[in-house]
Amino acid sequence: MKSLIDNARSFAATHVADPRRAERFRSLEAGQSPEVLFITCSDSRVVPALITGAEPGELFELRTAGNVVPRYPLDDRPTGEAATVEYAVRVLGVRDVVVCGHSHCGAVGAVVRGDDLSAVPAVREWLDHALPEGSPVRSVEEVSPDVAEAVQAHAVAQLDALRGYPCVRERTEAGTLRLHAWYYEVHTGAVRVHRPEEGHLSFGPL
Repeated sequence: MKSLIDNARSFAATHVADPRRAERFRSLEAGQSPEVLFITCSDSRVVPALITGAEPGELFELRTAGNVVPRYPLDDRPTGEAATVEYAVRVLGVRDVVVCGHSHCGAVGAVVRGDDLSAVPAVREWLDHALPEGSPVRSVEEVSPDVAEAVQAHAVAQLDALRGYPCVRERTEAGTLRLHAWYYEVHTGAVRVHRPEEGHLSFGPL
């Protein structure tokens, strides 16, 4: 924690010392206009700005356990995830949505391995809700250490969930919003992108 606190203390002074960076930060007080909604896992090994090189104001982020997008319609009342998607698409007008899964994902791995999650009931219920029987993730027969195949199937399934949101459906049908599935390897830094034209679960280099 000490290194984080030390960095937070020096952050402002460091950026003010660079006139170009200082001007960039001052421009943020007028508002935000991100081009991309970046949906990824809460895993600490996944750092969207590091992966993409994004500057402040360029990514609108949604992070959940297992980069899950709850399906629409929602059961009783809107979720924070649904509110984030709706705000990004309808208010901020993002032009692209990226769902980025990652290797060695604990959430997806727990599902495909059938781990006992009784000690973490909230996690168990979240994953049961997000990845019900019949999910492409649960249909993966062989589990590799990096759970790559399951994670990739899961990322593509989240695009299907997004298409169920009225705000997303309207924009995609109008051709003003594009959806992408990415797979990030935490142990190499490599990013692969879903290529539906080459096969339902085909992923290749960016």
